[in-house]
Amino acid sequence: MTNFVSGKKVLVTGGTGSFGNHIVGWLAKMGPQSVTIFSRDENKQYHMRQKLADNPLYRFEIGDVRDRERLVEVFRGVDVVFHAAALKHVPQCEDFPYEAVKTNIMGAKNVAEAALECGVKRLVAVSTDKAVKPINAMGISKAMQEKIMLNANRRNGTIFSVVRYGNVAGSRGSVIPYFRQLIDKKQALLVTNPDMTRYWLTLDDAIGLVFYALDHAKGGEIFVRKASSCNIMDLAETMGEVYGKRKGYPTKVVGIRPGEKIHEVLVSEEEMVRATEEDDYFVIHPHGTAGVPKLRKHWGEFSSANAERLSRKDLAALLEKIKMVD
Repeated sequence: MTNFVSGKKVLVTGGTGSFGNHIVGWLAKMGPQSVTIFSRDENKQYHMRQKLADNPLYRFEIGDVRDRERLVEVFRGVDVVFHAAALKHVPQCEDFPYEAVKTNIMGAKNVAEAALECGVKRLVAVSTDKAVKPINAMGISKAMQEKIMLNANRRNGTIFSVVRYGNVAGSRGSVIPYFRQLIDKKQALLVTNPDMTRYWLTLDDAIGLVFYALDHAKGGEIFVRKASSCNIMDLAETMGEVYGKRKGYPTKVVGIRPGEKIHEVLVSEEEMVRATEEDDYFVIHPHGTAGVPKLRKHWGEFSSANAERLSRKDLAALLEKIKMVD
């Protein structure tokens, strides 16, 4: 729970995505004055409005982060912004990289400028492990989004911070719903590389990180939720057992896709020298920060290769716990 939502006007960009659909339930418990769901997809807004039963707490605004003037219109009077709007699918961003630039980079610039112009008090931007040592268009564009948001702290007014996390189990576009669809069709599970590892966390973990950042940001930090990782072949075979009801469910290695890494990184070696560590989080402080306690001396990166590994038993428990997001 956070101290910065009660009685405030809150806005979520990309509000009809997995993140937006989940955070609205949390926000409703915190006593905000209003919650604005801002997105460009009228169909998703229609279905989300029905799900929320036209609760007067929620406002729906159609628009695109590529449109600065529209952002200024909807940001006026808003206290807190969660910026989750993005193009996030790696293959599509590889095929259409300039579209990733327009949404993830230019859109971030528009959001930051609108927040400053409209006097937004706090803004938390959602980023990804793919922004660290990026090799694909999505990761490069999200890395630039981080830079834009953190640089905006040089101007007085809004407190900007960034949260960074890996794959959210069950979210749109993640491999778990994809594997589930293949199992439902009784098809083999397509694994790109059997040595690949990925971070996994729940939507509740991701939302908790966002609220932690909202409460603790002084401006310019990146907040990282510690996460366990898994081997992708372990995940496939466990899903075959859980959903396919059989051991040895068929898998097929199809080769790595354009822009994919074998392992992901949440905190680089360079960032570790200005990071503090809590039980569940790393906090990466801005360059030149003075007087930061508990700076780490270990410079090694935090990657999905060296993170705590989920066993197949752990994965089965995770699969039982999560709810697929439409």
